[in-house]
Amino acid sequence: MNKNIIVIAEYADSRVKPVTYETISLARMLPHAEKATVRVVILGTDVKKPASRIAQISGCDVTAIQLSAMATYNTEMYVTALGRLLPDLHPAYVCIPHTSQGADYAPALAVALKATCISGIEDICQDESATCFVRPLYGGKIAARVCPSTETTVLTVQPGVFKFDSPQNPGGGTVTVRSMALEPSRSKSLGVKQSHMDTAGITEADVIIAAGQGIGEKDNLQIIRKLASLFAKSAVAGSRIVCDRGWLAYNCQVGVTGATVSPRLYIACGISGALQHVTGMRGSEFVVAINKDPAAAIFQVSDVCVVEDLTAFIPQFIEACKNADIKVLER
Repeated sequence: MNKNIIVIAEYADSRVKPVTYETISLARMLPHAEKATVRVVILGTDVKKPASRIAQISGCDVTAIQLSAMATYNTEMYVTALGRLLPDLHPAYVCIPHTSQGADYAPALAVALKATCISGIEDICQDESATCFVRPLYGGKIAARVCPSTETTVLTVQPGVFKFDSPQNPGGGTVTVRSMALEPSRSKSLGVKQSHMDTAGITEADVIIAAGQGIGEKDNLQIIRKLASLFAKSAVAGSRIVCDRGWLAYNCQVGVTGATVSPRLYIACGISGALQHVTGMRGSEFVVAINKDPAAAIFQVSDVCVVEDLTAFIPQFIEACKNADIKVLER
């Protein structure tokens, strides 16, 4: 019976991404984790130093795979290298961050390992004697419980769900370095083009008013900006589709491919609640959602839900605040 639990580190731009440690938290919550060995695997051209850093912070043993031919991420090399290494470790679970990179290679790795692949998990639960994993469907409107039936299961873990707490006495894990002479035969990575976006405005704001497709048209951003003007240290942000349409600049985008924010107050206006967006604002202290669709997925992660046409509700709310002379909203 497979007992080991493997975490694949997210390593890019010469640094270990924070979601790696969140994935380690999920690994430690898995069934029989106390009796199993949680091991982290990191791949890259020069990964001994980051491997040591992971071992020091998490207390987990780390295997560093040196791939001299992989200057940038390559799906084929990831799957080939892990396909060679993991069978010897007999993993019950292989845990991968649910990022664009993780979602790219996880299904192919599952095929190579003859394993189940469950993507985007947000929770673990027990169903009779089986362990099930909770993942959203239909844009987050419902949650499915999926039970694997294979010895090995590949899991991709939603960022921002499982908080990492450093062990009080981690002790530092061991680091094992392995070199593999691999060359991609079916694909070639040409490089990564970085987007230089200054997202300081939304990442530093105490209050974020976010606009989604549900605002209807670009001119309705004036309503969003008027609402933002009520609050000190506020900023206007948007979902991906709003930025793709050119209504807001990309440095205002919140989500997996935009900025991750954690304001004191997040007001989602006309946002459906797609996972891509929710992942970027999940750390908000208090969430208010305004949407005329009572089944909108954003309501599942909101503290206050307003089912109303925002073009009617927001102007009335602004007028009510001004009439009440609410000092806390003044700049």
